[in-house]
Amino acid sequence: MKKKIYSALYALAILGISTSCGDYLETKSDSTVDGDFVMSSQQNVRLAMNGAYETWRDCAQNKVFGDGLWYAADIPGSDITRHPEKFSNQPGRHWAECMYQNGTYAGQYGLLSYLKEDDIFASLYKVIAVSNAVIVPIEARADYESLISGKPSELSQMYGEAIAMRATAYRELIKNFGDVPYVTQIGQAAEGLVGRDFIYEKCLADLQKVEPVMYPVGQVVVNGEKVTTKNFFSQTYVDGLIGRMALEAGGYQTRRGDITRTNLEGNTITYEKKGSENNGATYARRSDWQKFYQLAKTYFKKALGENKGSAQFHLTDPRAAEANGRVYDNPYQYFFQQMMEADAAYADESIYEYPMQQGGGNDGRPYSFGRPSSGGSKAAYPCKSYGQGRINPAFYYGVFDPADKRRDVAVTVTGSDGKGFEKLIPLEPNSKADGGGLSLSKWDENRQKRPWVEAQRKSGINGPYMRMSEMYLGYAEACAALGEDTEARTYLDLIRNRAFGSAAKAKTDAFIAKEGSLLNAIIQERGFEFAGEGDRRFTLVRTGLMPEKIKLIKDLTLAMINGLKNDGYYDFGNGNVISLKVWTKMVDAKSEYGYRLTAQCPEGKEDDPVLYPGWRGQNDAWEEWGCKYSNTKTNLAIKGLFKKLTDAEIADLEADGYTAQAWGSDLVKNEDEYYKYLFYDYDYDKAPIYLWPFTPQILATGGFTNGYGFKNE
Repeated sequence: MKKKIYSALYALAILGISTSCGDYLETKSDSTVDGDFVMSSQQNVRLAMNGAYETWRDCAQNKVFGDGLWYAADIPGSDITRHPEKFSNQPGRHWAECMYQNGTYAGQYGLLSYLKEDDIFASLYKVIAVSNAVIVPIEARADYESLISGKPSELSQMYGEAIAMRATAYRELIKNFGDVPYVTQIGQAAEGLVGRDFIYEKCLADLQKVEPVMYPVGQVVVNGEKVTTKNFFSQTYVDGLIGRMALEAGGYQTRRGDITRTNLEGNTITYEKKGSENNGATYARRSDWQKFYQLAKTYFKKALGENKGSAQFHLTDPRAAEANGRVYDNPYQYFFQQMMEADAAYADESIYEYPMQQGGGNDGRPYSFGRPSSGGSKAAYPCKSYGQGRINPAFYYGVFDPADKRRDVAVTVTGSDGKGFEKLIPLEPNSKADGGGLSLSKWDENRQKRPWVEAQRKSGINGPYMRMSEMYLGYAEACAALGEDTEARTYLDLIRNRAFGSAAKAKTDAFIAKEGSLLNAIIQERGFEFAGEGDRRFTLVRTGLMPEKIKLIKDLTLAMINGLKNDGYYDFGNGNVISLKVWTKMVDAKSEYGYRLTAQCPEGKEDDPVLYPGWRGQNDAWEEWGCKYSNTKTNLAIKGLFKKLTDAEIADLEADGYTAQAWGSDLVKNEDEYYKYLFYDYDYDKAPIYLWPFTPQILATGGFTNGYGFKNE
C-alpha cells in the first residue's frame, strides 16, 4: 500500500491512495481536504473519506485495537486474560493493567511510563479532525436539511460514515481517558475537558440522525456502484455503534469529582454509586440509565433485522468433514478461519473490519494476540508471534466449560517453534511460545491459506471491529436489564446453543442459576464469546461486575495453587484436573491422521492426545512455503493435561516414549506472577482506576489537569 498523509489545520492531503487488494478505491490525483474541496464535488468527498479511513485504520491497528492501549490493558487486564512476562519486566503497562494497585500507585505512575507524547491521544484526535473536515462543509450545504431527511444517497452515506468515524474515536477516548476535549470544528484545538455524559449524548444524537440515510453493510454505494466489502461504516455499523455507546453511557464508569456533569439539555445528572470513592473519583451509573438501555435495545434489534444487510450469522458450520477424517463442525471457529482465507476476504459475521494488506505495514494484532511462535523475525514457519494476551489458567480449567466449542478456538496450550513443529507453551513467564502459558488461538498463521513467511507483523489479517454476535448479546443484555426476560433468553439461547451444539449440552438453566441472574449469565456468556479479544475489561467495568469477577478468579487461582502445593494437583469439579506435570511426545500426524492442522475434536475422541484439545497442530504444507523439515514428527501428543495420572499410567506412557514436562509446578514457582499481581491489592470496593493519565504535553496544551490520583507533571 502506498499511502502518504499530511495535515495542516486538521486538513488532509492525500497522495495516491490505492490498495492492491481493493480495500479502498483507487485515487490518482492529489487533493487537499478543506471546506472548499469537500464542497466542490461528490467525488472529492469520497477522496476525503478514503484518506480519513486510512487515518482511522492506522489509529485502530496501532493504538486502540491492535497495539497501543488495547495491547497494554484491554487484552491482559481482566478475569479472563493476563500478561505473559514477569510483572517487573513491563511495569509501564502492568501497573495500568492491574488498576494501579487499587489506585494507590496512581500518584507514583510516571506519565510517560507507557504513553508517549504525540501518541494515542493525538492519533484519536487526528481521526476526529479528518472526520470534521468532511462533516463541517457538508453541514454548511444549502441542501443539508433535505440531505438528512430524505432517502439514502451516496452523499448522505458519506456524511454518515464521517459521523460514525468521529463517534467511534470519541468512544475510544472516553473508554481509555474518561472526560476529554470535545472538538467539532476544523482547526479547533483539543482544549478543556467536557463531561463524557454530554459527549455520549451528542454522539448518540448525531448517529441517530444519520442512521436512516445510510446503506446497510454490503450495500454501500461508492462512486455509483454497490460495494459488498465490509471496510466501510454502514447503517448496520451505526446501529451497532449506537447500541455499544448507549450501553456504555448507561453503564457504570469511574468519574473524577471535579468535572461538571450535565446532559445535552444542560441539566445536572444524578448517579447511582457503587462502592467507595478512590482518589477523588466515584464508580457510578446514571440514574436514568434505563433510557440508554432502551435505546441500545432498539438499535441492536435493527442491526439484527431490517438493517443487517449482508452480515450472516452461522448457526452451523458450512464446511463438511474431509475425506481424511478431519472434522470441522464448529461455526464459531468458521468466523476466524474466514478471516485467514484471503487478503480481500471478509468474514460473513463481520459488520465492519479495518483492512490489512499481507506483506505491508505493521499487522500488530495477529502478531501480539495470535497463537505464539518462537520463529525468527524472517523466513520462519511461522515467523515470530509474541502472544501478549494470555489466558488465566483458573479461567481455562475452572470456568470455561470443556464442552464449549469456543474454548479450544480461544485458548491453546501449544504454539509453534518457527520450524514447522508444535511445542508446549510453558507456564513459566516468558514471551513468544517459549513461555507465558495458555495463549490465544483465534489468529494462527498456520491456518492462513497463504502464510506470509518472509517477515513477522505482516500476516495481513483484518481487524474485526464489530460482528453479529455482539449485536445478539448486546440486545439480550438490554432486554434482560429492562426486565424482558423471555426475549433476552431467546438470544442467549441462540449464542449458547451454537457454542455447545445443542440446548441439551448447553444446560442454560443451570448456567443462569450459577451466575445468579439471567442478566449476569448474558454478561458471562459474552466473556466466553469474546475471550481474549479485549472486550472483557470494559464490559466488566460498565456492568458493575468488575469487583465480583476479579474476586472469583483470584479466589479460584489461590485454591488452584494451594491444591498444587499440597496435593500435587487441583480438581476443579467440572471434569478438569490440573497437575504438576504433563507428559508429551512428538508424533507424525500427517502419516497417522492425514493432516497436521487439527480442527474440532470429533465426539468420542477426547482421549486422543493429538486431537484433544482441538484446534492446534501445524500447517499441513509448510514445505510448499520453503520449510525444510528435519523429521516428520511435527505434532505434539499430550497426556495428563486434564486428569491426574496414576503411577501405572505414567509408567506406560514413559515406556511409549512420552516425557514429563513441568506444568502446574510453574504456577507454584511463580505464585506472585499468577496470584499476587493479578489485580494487585484490589479490595473489591474502591472505584476501579482503569483509565490512563494524560501526558505532560497534553496537559500543557489542553489547559487541564489529571484526575484519579495521577500526577500532573
